[in-house]
Amino acid sequence: MIEERKKEITENLISSFLEAGNISLELRKKGLKKEIKKDNTPVTNGDIEVNKLIINKIEKITPDIQIVSEESSKNKSNENLKTFWLIDPIDGTYDYINNRDEFTINAGLIINNRPEVGIIYAPAKKRLFYAYHEGRCFELVDNNEKKLNCYKLTKKGEVKAVSYSNELKPIIEDWHKKFNVTEYIKMKSSFKFCVIATGEYDLYVAEPRACEWDIAAGHAILKNAGGIITDFEGKEILYGKKDFKNPSLILKRTSLL
Repeated sequence: MIEERKKEITENLISSFLEAGNISLELRKKGLKKEIKKDNTPVTNGDIEVNKLIINKIEKITPDIQIVSEESSKNKSNENLKTFWLIDPIDGTYDYINNRDEFTINAGLIINNRPEVGIIYAPAKKRLFYAYHEGRCFELVDNNEKKLNCYKLTKKGEVKAVSYSNELKPIIEDWHKKFNVTEYIKMKSSFKFCVIATGEYDLYVAEPRACEWDIAAGHAILKNAGGIITDFEGKEILYGKKDFKNPSLILKRTSLL
């Protein structure tokens, strides 16, 4: 898919993401309706409404591309998917339910098993990020594009990491030592990809957990900003795997870490 087409798709989705963000906040203000799914994780009416809005828009823009969403069973049993959408309507549902501000709305377009287009909106923070090609990664600030290139915003000599938990497992501690991490902060949603792309943080390391829809949009954003994403063995992370399960994960702002 050529760059101009990817740009067109991305720009056509931005208004829908802003609308979905408003809906998510309005529903939370009114009081969310929560259920527990078969995997023992929560889902709310906010997840469902955002899912409907984003899927409807994507189906109009790219009717020939299949969609896989966390909150839908459609296409999850398909094998050999190569070009498809991965959607996580609300990533960080616990934060969403508990009135915290790091939850995100996510869509990633996978082309030939690699993430090419990514859009992430953090409605409570009013921060929207998107990318559609190498060197074409942006944050929308006051309706203007701010180009992201992983330029370091932390102090010289500092290596600031984000972590899924406040309590680090030994294997994560070992990786932090390897990269000379000077401090870390807990951050659960895909927002972590964005703050590494902006240069606000330098690193994220995680054992195998979660699913492809949790990371696809963020992967596209960080990759196109110039960041590096691999598993623990330095291998490229591809999409369309069995059960959409993630491998281990290392996000780096630069190869110099």
